[in-house]
Order: sequence, then C-alpha cells, then structure tokens
Amino acid sequence: MYQDIMLATDGSEGARQATEHAIELTRQLEANLHILSVSEDGPHATDTRDEMRHDEEGEAVGAVEAAERTAADAGLDVTSTVRHGVPQEEIVKAAEENPIDLVVVGTVGRSGLDQLVVGSVAEEVVRNSPVPVVVVRET
Repeated sequence: MYQDIMLATDGSEGARQATEHAIELTRQLEANLHILSVSEDGPHATDTRDEMRHDEEGEAVGAVEAAERTAADAGLDVTSTVRHGVPQEEIVKAAEENPIDLVVVGTVGRSGLDQLVVGSVAEEVVRNSPVPVVVVRET
C-alpha cells in the first residue's frame, strides 16, 4: 500500500519525533524512505538583522543529515532532498512530482488563536497533499 514514504523535516523536536515514526513505518512496511527539508528563502523570508544572519540552507541540510543518520542507524537507505521556497508548498509539490504514497510531518500542536494567526505547515500539507499525511504531534 505504502511503498514510498516522504518525511518532511525542519530539524525541530517535532520533526525528530516524526523521523522516528517515519522510520518505524518504513521498516514495518518494507518501504522506501525519502527525506525532504525546505530552505525558506526568497521574498517570503523575513528581513530582520538577526534573521538575515540565520542560515536557512545550512539548517535544511543539517535537518536532512540528522534524519539520514537516524535512518542509517536503523539500517535504512534513504533518498534525500533539500528544496527552496515556502515549506508547505514545496512539501506538496514534492509529493506531486515524485512517486510518494504517504507524507509524514511533525507539528508542535498549536491550537486556538495561535493556529489561526501563525498558520501551520502541517495543516497546509494535510489540506493540499495529493496523498495521505501522517501528522506526528510533538509531545
């Protein structure tokens, strides 16, 4: 049923928990694991001085490398990619453009007004993904 699973990671604690979940699913289903991180850059990125020093590309690469190490420790070979753009849009595009059967994402589990004001990458992926999405809530 699920032969190709995509883990979307940003390196956060919620993403780390989603990584563990994706690895376990991959092992149980004898599937292929694809790891994706998105470097948020361009006109949608903010321009404050502190955030300009922020290394979005480095963080995305680091998130992928951390997930790769965890997968390797579990005996899995993976395919990984770093894309550039708006995370929720790039995750959905990757699911559309590749043979992905299931997307796994983490979330910090915001609720109420924070959710409405801030928005949620996971929520947007759930709404727009062409394939099922497993959301792993940070505990």
